[in-house]
Amino acid sequence: MTEPVTLTAAAIATLAFTKFFESGVGKLGEKFTETALKKMDELRQKIWQKLRGNKKAETALTAIEAGSREELKRLEVYLQDAMDDDPDFAASVKALAHEINAGKLQDNSQMEQNIYGEQNTGYQTKIESMTQGGKTYNAAQITINENPENS
Repeated sequence: MTEPVTLTAAAIATLAFTKFFESGVGKLGEKFTETALKKMDELRQKIWQKLRGNKKAETALTAIEAGSREELKRLEVYLQDAMDDDPDFAASVKALAHEINAGKLQDNSQMEQNIYGEQNTGYQTKIESMTQGGKTYNAAQITINENPENS
């Protein structure tokens, strides 16, 4: 189950523009469903439409789309003002943000580590759920070196 998100202007702006900060579209696709990715585009367009005409906001939006994280903080202020001034706009962007958050993919894999023998040799296994492909990953060998002062 995904964690509830407080839908502040900061959270909404981050959801709308997160793809500009990910190292690749594939990485984002590992975290969100295809529907959620489409909703991100819709949310971003809605924010652009609302803030169009505000030169400072447009400058921030353009910089964010070029990868500037610093301008995201500035955008949060403009977005909060727009949400405060227009309750219908606030409701619509919050609804889209909820839909995006609901489209976050979960890691339902299990991690298991077994320690054997006097050498404290461990073998670690990660098993993905069937919805993630049902793959099993094994770490060949893990050695634990204990600090003698802690024994």
